[in-house]
Amino acid sequence: MAQGCFRGKRTLEDESRPGEVARAVARAKQGDRQAIRFLYLRYADNVYGYARSIVRNVHDAEDIVQQVFTRMLTAIQNYEDRSVPFSAWLLRIAHNMSIDHIRRRSSVCEEPEVMPAPETPAVESHDLREAIRDALAELPDPQREIVVLRHLAGLSPREIAQRLGRSEDSVHGLHHRGRRALQASLTQAGAVPATLAA
Repeated sequence: MAQGCFRGKRTLEDESRPGEVARAVARAKQGDRQAIRFLYLRYADNVYGYARSIVRNVHDAEDIVQQVFTRMLTAIQNYEDRSVPFSAWLLRIAHNMSIDHIRRRSSVCEEPEVMPAPETPAVESHDLREAIRDALAELPDPQREIVVLRHLAGLSPREIAQRLGRSEDSVHGLHHRGRRALQASLTQAGAVPATLAA
């Protein structure tokens, strides 16, 4: 697969020099183009790698990078460095845009043709996808994020912990609670996929 202009970094160019990032963010809030360029050059590869791990497509990930930094220009006024590191804040935007992209793509693209079991009507396959989407939407943000990264993006708990700035134990706990809540919601809806029931 052809590589775009980004390199998908597995580790964050995070706060090795936090003062430098904090100063750039403060200047970017005032519209300083050099500071914005600095933040773009520092984090674009991280955003690309993260988006690509979710959308699984080089070109879509490149588009998302551009969208993330466009959104950053307007949203940076709301960023406060005492709440989360800038990189985590930026990756949260990337996460939301990647998930939105997947939702748009799945609603626009034709559903893949699935051969249902003889006793299962074809409509149940579509209903199951809808039930899963609805159940995911009900999860608290941290649980939904980890369930999506684990099962949709295929990341390991360690990779998720690194990307979200959490401990592995925290990721395991949130993943376990998210799966249980998802299973309970799907059971209540009468639609439990085999992977969750196991």
